[in-house]
Amino acid sequence: MTDSMGLRVGVVGVGFGTTVHVPGFQSEGLEVVAIAARRGERAREAAAQFNIPNATDDWREILAMPEVDIVSIASPHPLHSEMSVAALEAGKHVLCEKPTAVNADEARVMRDAARSSTKTAMIAHEFRWAPQRAFVRQLMDQRYIGDLRFVRGNLEVGPRRAPSRPRPAPNPDLGRRGGFLWGLGSHYLDAFRHWFGDIVAVQSIMRAQMPERVDASGAPTRTESDDTFAVLIEFANGGWGSFSGSSAAPFGDGAQIEIFGTEGSLSTPQPTPGFNPPPDGKVYGAKFGDESRDELPMPSEFVPFDDERDHRLLAFRLMVRELVKGIGEGKSPAPNFEDAYRIQQVLDAVVESSETGRRVSIVLD
Repeated sequence: MTDSMGLRVGVVGVGFGTTVHVPGFQSEGLEVVAIAARRGERAREAAAQFNIPNATDDWREILAMPEVDIVSIASPHPLHSEMSVAALEAGKHVLCEKPTAVNADEARVMRDAARSSTKTAMIAHEFRWAPQRAFVRQLMDQRYIGDLRFVRGNLEVGPRRAPSRPRPAPNPDLGRRGGFLWGLGSHYLDAFRHWFGDIVAVQSIMRAQMPERVDASGAPTRTESDDTFAVLIEFANGGWGSFSGSSAAPFGDGAQIEIFGTEGSLSTPQPTPGFNPPPDGKVYGAKFGDESRDELPMPSEFVPFDDERDHRLLAFRLMVRELVKGIGEGKSPAPNFEDAYRIQQVLDAVVESSETGRRVSIVLD
């Protein structure tokens, strides 16, 4: 548990908010004093479950509470920009879920609000603290593979029996800005940028391989939100990569990232059914002179405790520790709203490339 400095949290959202955010904050010694949900009864149920004194169906009420120091935003991403900016203007520290926003314009507004604020603002790419990914970052810093040549990421999952009915449709207003790449792929893009530096160009394809869905009433509908994508990536350091994913891949093997450099290679397998790097994830590596790519011993510093309630809680709680440290130092640790804006630029470029069929450059403004 970290020194919470007596910080108190208001959480907006009761999906991921109650699965990870609330228990994560409480386990790190922070007091969750308010929770908001669009439906008041869900907020009250969550408040009763976690012994939270205030529940509301209006997130703005949390911003007006003097006892709230941090606003943790776990709402749908079309609301992130408005909520984050309002929270910063209300004098609150902010932790905002990914994906950052609907587009780079919204993410730029968030970044600019954070720049002009004295408060700490972070984006919840918590898997930077997953042991697998933190270890890879250390190995890259140690130049284990030398210079990056190529990274390959694959994320394929899907049904193991014929679906009995179509899946629910994403928000139809979001189009390609609310599918599989936005929801899961954004974590992988953040990992690539964290390991290898800025992404400066992409070329991509996004498809709805299973477009038949049902709407909120259960009526048949169709979606153009992607369940499958493929992206070619160019990094500012001269390396490049490919990243493909599908949630419509029957018997898909899960996730795999392989990194190839001038002096060796690394691999981070994630067997099915997981989308996310597990707390006990392994890293395999080899350098010139080795006979094969073998498991590398995981440094204990990346696994300081176990939390069996949810596989995401280890990484989230370590991120909370960084948030608290940043508040104490008057800084916004990475991944902050600057990082969030950069990833949003990449996501926008992927959509543009898919729609135009062209390579799209990213301006690092």
